[in-house]
Amino acid sequence: MKSVADAHEAVLATAKEMLHKGLVEGTSGNISARLEDGNIVCTPSSVSYEEMVISDLVLVGPDGTVLEKTEGRSPTSEIQLHLACYRAFEDVGSVIHAHPVWATMFACAHQGVPACVDELAIYTGGDVRCAEYAMSGSPGVGENAVKALEGRGAALLANHGMVAVGPTPEKALHIVALVERTAQIAWGARALGGPVPLPQKANDDLAGVYQLMRNL
Repeated sequence: MKSVADAHEAVLATAKEMLHKGLVEGTSGNISARLEDGNIVCTPSSVSYEEMVISDLVLVGPDGTVLEKTEGRSPTSEIQLHLACYRAFEDVGSVIHAHPVWATMFACAHQGVPACVDELAIYTGGDVRCAEYAMSGSPGVGENAVKALEGRGAALLANHGMVAVGPTPEKALHIVALVERTAQIAWGARALGGPVPLPQKANDDLAGVYQLMRNL
C-alpha cells in the first residue's frame, strides 16, 4: 500500500466486507496490510467490525512493535500469523485470517480443499492445504501456515479457520470467499460420489497462471 491512509481505509473497508459476507462472526478473524516502508496496519483485538473505525486500527513494525494506536487498543491476537507470512513472502501485501464455515469444516477434519474447480487453481495455485495444528495466537500458527502457503494463496489452519495472502486486502478477501465457495462445492460433490480432480496438466497450467497473477 502506498500510504498509511490508503492502508487504513483498505483494511477497514475489507474488514466490514468480510463480516457482511459472513466469513467471520463478532470480533473473530483479522486483516492486515503492509506499507512500502515495511510497517503493517492491522485490525485491533476484540473490537466489533460493525463498530470499528479508522482510529481503532493499529500500526506495527515488521517485528510486531506497536508504533501507533489509540489508547485501549492492541494489535490482533493473531499478529504472529501475519508477521510470519510477511517475513516468508516478500511479495505479499495483505494477510487475512477468517473463520468461514465450510472451509473451517475441512480444517476441523484436517483435510485440504481440493482444486476441483479451475477458478480455485487460478487464484490460489492449487489445492488449499491444511496446516498442522498449533495453539491460537502462538508463533506456531504462523510457522505452520507458512509451510502450507508455499506456492499457494491460501491455507487452512487445523481446528481453527483459514488464512489468505494477496497484494491487497480486497484481493486477499476474494481468495477467502473463493476458498469458502469451493469448500461448499467439494462437500456437495461428495454426495455425488466425490469431487473429480482437475487433470494434472490443467492443474499445472492454472498454477502457472496463479504465479503470474499473484502480484497483479
